[in-house]
Amino acid sequence: MTTDRQATNYIFCTKCGAKNSPEANYCLKCGTLLEAEEETRIVSQRKPIADDAEETEREIFSITPTLLFVKIGYGLAAIGGLLLVAVLGVLYNILKIPTWIAILAGLSFLLIPAIYHLKQKLMRFTLTDSKIEIDNGLISKTTRNVPLRTIQDVTVSATVPQRMLGFGNLIIENAGETGGKIILKNINSPKKYADILLKQMRKLNR
Repeated sequence: MTTDRQATNYIFCTKCGAKNSPEANYCLKCGTLLEAEEETRIVSQRKPIADDAEETEREIFSITPTLLFVKIGYGLAAIGGLLLVAVLGVLYNILKIPTWIAILAGLSFLLIPAIYHLKQKLMRFTLTDSKIEIDNGLISKTTRNVPLRTIQDVTVSATVPQRMLGFGNLIIENAGETGGKIILKNINSPKKYADILLKQMRKLNR
């Protein structure tokens, strides 16, 4: 029985396979450091645990409303401003409006698309593994989190101009809120993002 117990206490060299006593620091056959090999093996086994602990939630997509309407608005505002300046110039002898005031009046047309542009740039929709994040605001930024498990349905709606230009609205039916609807407006390729969202919802509910 003593022989069996001693056999189970042998340390085998990882290099040559020779048996060594538990007290040995070096292999008696090839001289390999036994304790260093053992420590290296223990560290390599614990490393995947640290990697799992550091895993974070994955971002699937992040989108902002299209700026196409903003660009069209800038174009129309510029045309309107030029026309106003031209009209005021023609009527200068009658109205006696200084040129600099006419120019300022024309530039004021750009304020409307500029405000709309700022609002669009400050809004972002992000889909992660488990939720939708809706970010809005510049100085006072707010983030709204919508868990995917509370979403009942996702549909796409688009007006005729939106369909012609390739964008639309994502309508999210949310059971976790009163009123129940969240609308992500003016999204490029809305059907593509709706399909990705529905796929992630199905994956989460398995």
